[in-house]
Amino acid sequence: MLGFGLSIEPQFWALVFVMVRVGAAFITAPVFSAVSIPLQVRVILAGAIGVLVLAVHPVTPPAQIFSVATFLSIASEALIGLAMGFVLQIAFSAPLIASELIGGSMGLSMATSVDPINGRPSPALGQFFSLMLTLLFLSVDGHLVLVEMVVKSYEAMPPGEAWLGAERLKNIAFFGGYAFLAGLLLALPVGFLLLCLNLVVGMISRSAPSLNLFAVGLPASLAVGVISLAIGFPAMGDYMLVIIREALAATQSLVLG
Repeated sequence: MLGFGLSIEPQFWALVFVMVRVGAAFITAPVFSAVSIPLQVRVILAGAIGVLVLAVHPVTPPAQIFSVATFLSIASEALIGLAMGFVLQIAFSAPLIASELIGGSMGLSMATSVDPINGRPSPALGQFFSLMLTLLFLSVDGHLVLVEMVVKSYEAMPPGEAWLGAERLKNIAFFGGYAFLAGLLLALPVGFLLLCLNLVVGMISRSAPSLNLFAVGLPASLAVGVISLAIGFPAMGDYMLVIIREALAATQSLVLG
């Protein structure tokens, strides 16, 4: 208690309890989970959103901090937040799948570097696709939609009362298959042309065994790959917007049912 008759501890405990779900969503969600964002910034952002959540949806945390019910409630909050961010992260893996398919056909599978967003080695082409998907995600206000879904989740799934059901967990697992489908469709235009080129180079190598396959096939694959990427990237960008809309729709379905 302070001298003015105000009790700070219950309010602070409610804010920390709300920050569990918000912070868990930021741990797995794209853009917010980038290693370039300092941990202090994430904590401050989660606290700011937590204050707004308490203003809109008053949350009453468990009275006993060190109890089994409290730990289960915290685990439930963390699970909901991780699930919302994980759904978006699944969609962001589609460009990496497409880059593996295209880069392997172009001979760029060994061209890897550390991704500044994830902090892991990834193909150079995959970094380009991920950067473009991130820019499109920000351009359509996907990060604001994620924050809105986090706030709405407190109304749809009140703290301490709702776990993610088996049906919602099954939808998350099935949405993982969409990442492979989206990656294949994203790489389809360029991959089909490279496949045709490899078939032509294979027939030429069979008809002329003395021809140096690597001296002809690798430069041709690089040239065809770069030209086809330049031509087909507008269509690939449009499909990236489709991937973002599907991911946001899956997040909304997870929250609102």
